[in-house]
Amino acid sequence: MSESTQTPTPKEKTFTGYTKEQGKNYAQYRFDYHESVYNTVIDRHSSTGGKFDTLLDLGCGPGQAARHLAPRFTNIIGLDPSEGMITTARSIPSADKAIRFEISSAEELGSNIDPPIADSSVDLITASTCAHWFDMDRFWPRAAKVLKPGGSVAIWVSGEAGPHPDVPNAKAIAAALKKNRENLLPFYEPGNLMGSNLYVDLPLPWTIAKPVDEFDESTVLRKEWEGGEPFYAIPEQMKEAGMDMFEKIMGTVSPVTRWREAHPDAAGTEKDIVRMLRREIETLLHEAGVEKGKEKLWSLATGVVIVIKKKASESS
Repeated sequence: MSESTQTPTPKEKTFTGYTKEQGKNYAQYRFDYHESVYNTVIDRHSSTGGKFDTLLDLGCGPGQAARHLAPRFTNIIGLDPSEGMITTARSIPSADKAIRFEISSAEELGSNIDPPIADSSVDLITASTCAHWFDMDRFWPRAAKVLKPGGSVAIWVSGEAGPHPDVPNAKAIAAALKKNRENLLPFYEPGNLMGSNLYVDLPLPWTIAKPVDEFDESTVLRKEWEGGEPFYAIPEQMKEAGMDMFEKIMGTVSPVTRWREAHPDAAGTEKDIVRMLRREIETLLHEAGVEKGKEKLWSLATGVVIVIKKKASESS
């Protein structure tokens, strides 16, 4: 197989440097994924012979995905390179069973923790909205080591979000959101663009410079959400949330974090890039007949799930 010319994704710095307070805000204002996302992962893992002993969730952040999947597994481990994220994850009670949260990158993949993640010990590796920050040339060989034969790697990400069709003046609001993304482009990193493009360019085991033969290219699953069905599990009460909540949710987006770091005097003021977007959307809602103080915005996002299997044996 020919060598890939893809450039490894630069190491992520924004989320890695999150403070405890930023981790807390992220946990509070980032939605969990829709049940259909989790079902796609579990159904594919199960139907291809995957077992349910050990789950390893990478880039776990405050632990949403790990907690959601925990009832299905005996052992659950969440890894994240950010101390702030892991501190937050450990502070949130787990209703079903204990989850081990540790500081470790996708490239280390638990080799630096005590006890380390053992070779051939993991049934399912998950990575939600974070694989675009991995150095995939280092990740895939490490994943092959820790996965059991027949284990799975499930990677998913949301793409662009737009207003739900039921939102008044949705077309004009979609245009305002697009303009805002264009204004934020200088603060996008290659990983952000890879996620927005639904991982069409994500380096896979057979496209990296030194292909990892332990993975089965013939059984890869790629399923896309095109915006007609929910990718996120937005609680009904959140659909009634106002623009304050919209502003807080937008504050968890990494290009916004970088914009605010570059414009500290404007951050949180009427010149803040999110605040200006909020005011524009409020105006568009008013033009559509929405009363002041009753502005609401909810959205639908595109997304993709990719599930890749480790071969069940060396000869398969």
